[in-house]
Amino acid sequence: MPISLPIADPCPFCDYLTGQQPATILEQGQHAAILVTAWQRGQGHVLVIPVAHRATIMDVTPAEEQHLMSAVRRAAHAIAVAYDSGGIAVWQNNGVAAHQKVPHAHFHVAGTLPGGGTRTGEVPRLDLGETDRIAKRLSPHL
Repeated sequence: MPISLPIADPCPFCDYLTGQQPATILEQGQHAAILVTAWQRGQGHVLVIPVAHRATIMDVTPAEEQHLMSAVRRAAHAIAVAYDSGGIAVWQNNGVAAHQKVPHAHFHVAGTLPGGGTRTGEVPRLDLGETDRIAKRLSPHL
């Protein structure tokens, strides 16, 4: 049985990378990019995505794997140093049943909140100025 994917056409992550929609791009390489998400579920919450459109983790190519995991590790390090959060959460969802919201593979990397864990449910959407400030705090530590 195939994985049921959410519908998002056009893909917002692809639009962010091409500049068709505004976003805070912390880093963009040939294979992976790190974006500061407008929906902060933890401290310094970022998304690590493949630059090429890949709907799920199963669609990521072997050549992209190393770049994505390197970006996840570097993002985790930057968040740990910039926020001194006590913990780092990394998660990745595939398919509607796993609560994937955007059909473009992505890893969430976030510092834990005081007391532990990350926010669930609805969170306020930050504006570009706020996500740019998060990027400024993280970028020296990448």
